Amino acid sequence: MATATQKKKFVRTLTSKWIKTNVLLKNPKISKYIPDTRRFNAKNLKSMLSSYSMVYIKPERGTHGLGVIRAELGAEVQNKYKYQFDTTTRTFSTFEAFHASLKKAIGSRSYLIQKGIHLLKYKNRRFDIRIMVQLSPSGKWETTGLIGRAAKEGKIVTNYHSGGRPMSVPVLLSPHVTGAKQAALLQELRQFGERIARAYQSTYPNFRQIGVDVGLDRSLTPWIIEVNTNPDPYIFNQLKDKTMYRKVMRYRRAQGIK
Repeated sequence: MATATQKKKFVRTLTSKWIKTNVLLKNPKISKYIPDTRRFNAKNLKSMLSSYSMVYIKPERGTHGLGVIRAELGAEVQNKYKYQFDTTTRTFSTFEAFHASLKKAIGSRSYLIQKGIHLLKYKNRRFDIRIMVQLSPSGKWETTGLIGRAAKEGKIVTNYHSGGRPMSVPVLLSPHVTGAKQAALLQELRQFGERIARAYQSTYPNFRQIGVDVGLDRSLTPWIIEVNTNPDPYIFNQLKDKTMYRKVMRYRRAQGIK
């Protein structure tokens, strides 16, 4: 019978956000960029809201931003707790009612709670950045694409399949950082993605590609929102300039990925 270590050699994708997070938590150079993430339960929810005021509650397994909930602790005596699910917001005066409603919305699925990052905005729309990292034909990890995703106004997730708009990263960053500082940040993001890919490969040597979703806060610190081990390459085809898309597809073919 194959050992756990032997099985990891054959893994090319991971669906559990909990497992993916814990792989990176073992790397001290990366772990500081991971928002506090815990399993969903009443104790963790109350503690994290007390510490951070805003959190995201997301399915442990899921794609396209489906099922993600944004929860907040307000300052008002009445309607102290609130959460947004898709475009619907609900408010509660007690934690018990708030938690009970969330439990009903979540059902029996396994969920995680993640410290909320106040994302930068472009024209009043939150955005994050997808870093596409692939093994090159020569077997070296390389960032082959950077693309921004601006959330549809009123929505809490940026995913293209949930109404988000794929956009050029320099355009999205332009209200916040320009010139040489922007160029340095873009290079930092490329290197950041490659460092994350190498961290995964040390545990799962058969990985060939990852998509790192990064959120920038007001200090331009990159926070790892999620890592996708089977990233959609076609989002890059939404950009007018097809250079990145062609490279992404060329590297996929070179690694035998359909």
